[in-house]
Amino acid sequence: MRRVNQKEINIPFEAERPSAQERRCQFSGCRESGIYRAPVARDNLNEYYWFCLDHVRAYNLSWNFYAGMSEGEIEHRRRHDTVWERPSWPFGRFGAPRGAHDDPGGHRFHDSFGFFSEGYDGPARPRPMTAEQKALAILDLAEPVTFQDIRARYKALAKKLHPDANGGDTEAEERLKSVNQAYAALKISFA
Repeated sequence: MRRVNQKEINIPFEAERPSAQERRCQFSGCRESGIYRAPVARDNLNEYYWFCLDHVRAYNLSWNFYAGMSEGEIEHRRRHDTVWERPSWPFGRFGAPRGAHDDPGGHRFHDSFGFFSEGYDGPARPRPMTAEQKALAILDLAEPVTFQDIRARYKALAKKLHPDANGGDTEAEERLKSVNQAYAALKISFA
């Protein structure tokens, strides 16, 4: 594709521009310089009226692009403008003749979130655990649970993991620390 330089882009605008001293405001009876442009009609946006600042403001306040259009025509125009007046198609409808998981080149891709699978009934991703659920897991408990159950489980684990009962075993001591933290968190949440 050929690259267009800046001068080529500006040619339509520079060709019809007389100097500001030569151009007069096109509002009847105005003697000011016409340096501000305004479109003539919605069907002809490349042709302009040239006004002074006061008259271009008045023109802009009174000009309505959608004047005379029905609701259907306005909606069609708005949808057409959202894609810069280019055609568009629904995603995935064209270009995938070999199935939902194939691209036009024939290479398969991994759909880890299942966005492109129709009716996929595979395993769901587990939800992240809340702080309360993590604390219950440390105490080897599952919901639904009461605070009496938590206290009884904590007492049993504290006796079992206490350093005096384990002869100074460091693993049991670390586990007891996590059990104490879990119990403290659950005590706050159940209070």
